[in-house]
Amino acid sequence: FSGRMDFSNLKQRQLSHETIIKPFKCAEDDLNGFLFDDAKHFQKELMAVTYLLENYEDNVTVAYFSLLADKISFNSEEKSVWNKLNRCIPNSKRRKSYPAIKIGRLAVNSNYSGIGVGTFLIDSIKYAFTTVKRLGCRFLTVDALNSATSFYEKNGFRFFTERDKEDETRLMFYDLKNFEDRP
Repeated sequence: FSGRMDFSNLKQRQLSHETIIKPFKCAEDDLNGFLFDDAKHFQKELMAVTYLLENYEDNVTVAYFSLLADKISFNSEEKSVWNKLNRCIPNSKRRKSYPAIKIGRLAVNSNYSGIGVGTFLIDSIKYAFTTVKRLGCRFLTVDALNSATSFYEKNGFRFFTERDKEDETRLMFYDLKNFEDRP
């Protein structure tokens, strides 16, 4: 595949216990394994909900993502980050923690990488939590693999701290007000 993709051929659906997962392979074995070995179990145990983006014409899973509840809590070791977050929130609404949704997993089939599918999914998640508003949620969070941090930065996510710079994953966040307030 090259160039722009026609997203009208794709259908998004929530994974269920009966779902037969169409072929999928991305560059990260852990993400492949989660989809085929763990996603249904996480869903059954109410730990995460997984959504599939499928191309029925090609009979493949183009991408998937899992969401779960999260919160951003005050950490005295990270006062500067907390102060930045608090500046975005009116004084009367400031708290010791803020509601968030964690992107537990997000992966794009290798055959579809580099053509905007990941950004399409991130934007659809942002849209769902700023427009549909089924629950109060101010932030998106993700434990991004080091190989994916630049992707998340391009999509407006910021690092919580520099302390995890050498770790396998980096904790990042996105303020949904930025999406809701855009022109």
